[in-house]
Amino acid sequence: MADGRRSAATAEMSTAAMREWRALLAALLYFTRLPLPIRTPLEADDWRRATSWWPLVGIGVGAATGGVLILAGAALPPTIAAGLSLGLGLLLTGAQHEDGFADSCDGFGGGGPDRARVLEIMRDSRVGAFAVVGLIVLLGLKWLALGEMHAPWLLAAPIAAAALSRAAAAALMAVLSYARTEPSRAAPVTSRLRGGRLALPLLLGLLPLLALPAGPAFACAGVAITVWAVAAAWLSRRLGGYTGDCLGATQQIAEVALLLTLVASL
Repeated sequence: MADGRRSAATAEMSTAAMREWRALLAALLYFTRLPLPIRTPLEADDWRRATSWWPLVGIGVGAATGGVLILAGAALPPTIAAGLSLGLGLLLTGAQHEDGFADSCDGFGGGGPDRARVLEIMRDSRVGAFAVVGLIVLLGLKWLALGEMHAPWLLAAPIAAAALSRAAAAALMAVLSYARTEPSRAAPVTSRLRGGRLALPLLLGLLPLLALPAGPAFACAGVAITVWAVAAAWLSRRLGGYTGDCLGATQQIAEVALLLTLVASL
C-alpha cells in the first residue's frame, strides 16, 4: 500500500514537472524570438500557465544584455556597449513589449475618454505620433541608463530590472480581467493569476534583488509596486481591465523606472 502511494505521488510530481516544463517552453516561445524545436504541440493550458514564467524569461534576457555590457564595455565606450546591449534585448524579444508600449501610447493618447476607441487604436498596426515620441523617450532613457551602469553591477542590474518589471506586469493579471472580448494574439496567455500561479512570477521577479545591496533592492521593490499600483488603477478606470499591449507597456515603464533607480542608488 505504501509503495503504491509513493508510486502515485512520484507519478503526480512527474506530471506536474512536465506540465510546468511545457508552460516554460510556451513562455519562451511567446515572449522571445528564440527558434525552439518543439516536437509536441502545446495545449491551451500550457499557454495559460506561460505568463507565470515570464520573469524567468526576463532573467535570461537580462543576463544576455548584461553580458554584452561587460564584454563590449571591455573594448568600447560605455554608450556604445549600452547600444549593443539594448539591440540584443530587442532582438531576443522581437521588441514585443516595446510594441505594446507604442500601441498604448497611441491608444491612450489618441482615443480620449472613449474606451472602445482606445482599444480600436491599440489594435491598429499603424504607428502614430504618440507612439513615435514615446518610443524615442523610452529607448533613449533605457540606452542612457545602461550606459551609466558600472562594475560590479553590469550583470546584476539588467537582470533585476528585466525580471522584476515582468513580475510587476504579470501581477496586473491578479487584479484585472482581460479587457477584450474578441480574439487577439494575447488571448491564449491571459488568465487570472491566483495562488501558486501568482506566487511563482513574484518569487522569480524578486529573486535577482538578492544580488543587490539592501538599499537599492528595497528601492527597486518599492518602484515596482508603485508602477503596478498606478497601472492597475489607471487601466481599471480607463479600460476596465488590461490588454496584451497594456502588459507590455507596464513592463517597459517598470523596467526603465528600475534601471533609473539602480543608476541613482548603486
